Amino acid sequence: MSIYKKLINKETKIAVIGLGYVGLPIALEFAKKMKVVGFDINQKRVDMMRNNIDPSEELTSSAFEGCDIYFSADLNDLKDVTFFVVAVPTPIDTHNLPDLSPLLGATKTVGKVLKKGDYIVYESTVYPGCTEEDCIPVLEQLSGLKFKTDFKVGYSPERINPGDKNHTLTNVKKVVSGCCSKSLDEIAKVYESVVTVGVHRAATIKVAEAAKIIENTQRDVNIALVNELSIIFNKMGINTYDVLEAAGTKWNFLKFFPGLVGGHCIGVDPYYLTYKAKEFGYHAQIISSGRFVNDSMGGYVAKQTVKKIIKSGKNIAEAKVLVMGATFKEDVSDIRNSKVADVVNEFISFGAQVEVIDPHADSVSLKHEYGFGLVKKVANDYDAIVVAVCHKEYQNFDEKYFKSISAGNGILVDLKGIFRGKINEMTYWSL
Repeated sequence: MSIYKKLINKETKIAVIGLGYVGLPIALEFAKKMKVVGFDINQKRVDMMRNNIDPSEELTSSAFEGCDIYFSADLNDLKDVTFFVVAVPTPIDTHNLPDLSPLLGATKTVGKVLKKGDYIVYESTVYPGCTEEDCIPVLEQLSGLKFKTDFKVGYSPERINPGDKNHTLTNVKKVVSGCCSKSLDEIAKVYESVVTVGVHRAATIKVAEAAKIIENTQRDVNIALVNELSIIFNKMGINTYDVLEAAGTKWNFLKFFPGLVGGHCIGVDPYYLTYKAKEFGYHAQIISSGRFVNDSMGGYVAKQTVKKIIKSGKNIAEAKVLVMGATFKEDVSDIRNSKVADVVNEFISFGAQVEVIDPHADSVSLKHEYGFGLVKKVANDYDAIVVAVCHKEYQNFDEKYFKSISAGNGILVDLKGIFRGKINEMTYWSL
């Protein structure tokens, strides 16, 4: 009997290793059809999920209902699993180099319980070749088994978009791959059982890895172009959003917008590709240039604001700035690789007093990660207000509100242009 049929008949189990933004949703979807072990090394997170609480605050308690799933941090609970899905983060280090330690750690976990006939599918974003060159040797070494002969491996890149309630796991086509035709067929059937719009069967594991990494690299480069245009247009005294609105009337114009590019995907994945390209003796110039532009935007925003504070006749060392929003994107609690931190730190380097608010972020986590927390109460004497993240809670604010929390000659910096055309008395600037 095929492994797919055994899973559907609940004669064996599937395990999802890593239960963050990517792992938990797919674990719960599988658990509507199969017996699932949701595995995470963080016992505190496991305890929360056992109580139907998503630590990432993406899913409601109802998402756990009717699911045949057991959450665990105990390696022993993986011993009777035959199909493993690895969905752990793949971050970069302080030098912007790939940090494979979470991925290899999860691989070691699987390797310790791997048996003949088992399947392992990786979902973590990696450079082409990582699954076969970095992960499989670890599996072989720890299990004593032989790849392809004793166990099968595939790759199916995640396509979860945090905060997006429309493009979900079940209605976005899933790319799948396997180490042979049989494994590809089995892996495809497993994913087809939960992805209603179907799957795309990639030619090889490397093709699937490459397909994922260029999705975010393409977005990164396009956003970098618009960010660079916004810098040019600012020098010319032209509003970038006015330009984009006009250009967007053409049917084939690509609608990208300027802004801070952070998070655990777009701001990270291109570095995996440029790293691997160097191994083949190629310096990825366009991708690297795009990364430089986007990584520089936090400092650029702060410097432009500082110029306006000084121009208003105030001493920047005595200025008080409010930054609204600290997460990497709107309406999520995720602060990983948030470029708002760059804005805050640049203000601090000029000697300004900076206060930060955010209805979704956790103050303790921000303090631990970036060295600053959130203020509990908004003051009424800010020399500049920076709306850094377009949370829904901010979108109905008007000029009257911003003036009420501003000192004289108040400045409003609106990174996403949501208040464009609505500010008449304050000094207004957007990317």
